[in-house]
Amino acid sequence: MAKNASATSPRTTAAAEDYLERIREVIQRKGYARVQDIAGELKISQASVTSMIQRLDTEGLVKYEKYRGMVLTGAGEKVAQRIAHRHELLTDFLRLLEIPEDDISTDVEGMEHHISAETFRAIEALSRYLHEHPEARSAVITAARAPKLS
Repeated sequence: MAKNASATSPRTTAAAEDYLERIREVIQRKGYARVQDIAGELKISQASVTSMIQRLDTEGLVKYEKYRGMVLTGAGEKVAQRIAHRHELLTDFLRLLEIPEDDISTDVEGMEHHISAETFRAIEALSRYLHEHPEARSAVITAARAPKLS
């Protein structure tokens, strides 16, 4: 289970969060989401997607109708929004530090589900600070690129 689930939102696994995030993205893009859409997005079998979607339906995060598709419930939307916000903030933070895009994508996927609420708030505050203080941002980037002294 995700370490960072708050008392006001359901506890979910990283896999469930990935599904909810992807369902939300597909619905925003197409107006609806079907099992085959999610399978294609996640590059996994339709049977695997169906199994997880049924579980998410049982947990009250998705409303699924066989052969018709799915929608997020209020609780599912809340989780998906939280994960999307984390993804966006972590991506922005790493871009601020001028991390290569290929690394950002990989790093964010690993970090977004396994970061505590306290650490996330600290990164959020630091991001705000770095946006407001470009000189501090430059100093951090310079320090990060400096050769290590052994």
